[in-house]
Amino acid sequence: MTSGAPTGLSTTRGDLRRNFWRGVWRVLRRKPSRLLGVALMLMFVVMATAGPMLYQRPLPRDPDNFFAPPSLQHPFGTDFQGVDVLSLVVVGSRYVLLTAFITAVITVVLGTGIGLFAGFRRGRLDAVLMRITDINLTIPGLPILLVLSTVWQFASPWEMGLVLGLLGWGALARAVRSQTLSLRERGFIEAARGLGLSTPHIVFRELLPPIAPYIAMNLLMSLILAVWAQVGLFFLGVMPVIGENWGVMLNRAVFDFGAMTTAARLPYMLAPLLALLLLTVAIVLVVDAMDEVFNPRLREE
Repeated sequence: MTSGAPTGLSTTRGDLRRNFWRGVWRVLRRKPSRLLGVALMLMFVVMATAGPMLYQRPLPRDPDNFFAPPSLQHPFGTDFQGVDVLSLVVVGSRYVLLTAFITAVITVVLGTGIGLFAGFRRGRLDAVLMRITDINLTIPGLPILLVLSTVWQFASPWEMGLVLGLLGWGALARAVRSQTLSLRERGFIEAARGLGLSTPHIVFRELLPPIAPYIAMNLLMSLILAVWAQVGLFFLGVMPVIGENWGVMLNRAVFDFGAMTTAARLPYMLAPLLALLLLTVAIVLVVDAMDEVFNPRLREE
């Protein structure tokens, strides 16, 4: 009997996993647009991880082919140095996506951890953590980034992701704390405390699973916000206009080379904009699918 219990438990967990992924597949098939969103997400992930390795560094230049029109050899033309614009978009995707991923992970880890422990423990710990959260919510992000740009060049996505993540976790911490306050009064939490289970066990094993879908949705939404935040900062010139990413391309296209008024230079601006649009659409479609996966009412409808 004792030897068979773990086997039965693992079998049950395996069945739950299989049923979960079958449900995910059904949700995705229900709307072809969701499959398109997943395909686009995978395309960007592959492009950011393997794409830059396809191009030799530095990127080849053609001095006699500045701002060349789109062609089979250069689908989006060339830039002011004769560099293929498509190669710039592919190489720059690594910075954009890695920054967004780092930002989203820091935001979710800090916001979820602080919100869970503050809502469960209450008392002085709750008061201290919420005051820290309030301070985070009132920090003006743009002036902080302007000051840091005098010290850091933000050439590394780790630098940008760290700053954006540390500035952006406050709202999630507040939301998670509110949900934790309602869950801590439920019977299963009272039973866990009555059994003398440790705080980390209750927080991560009992409180975290019910709000995991909400956290997963926030992870994806944080990706969108991080992508547009960093691209916007480079586009406006708040960050040093160096390196290879989509925001730098937009800044140079609009402010240095008049892409909005010169048709020959328009593809240099449209290429990163198209990449941003497709990435945003992909994340939104995946969020739509996840909403139905985790929401029983939507599944029934």
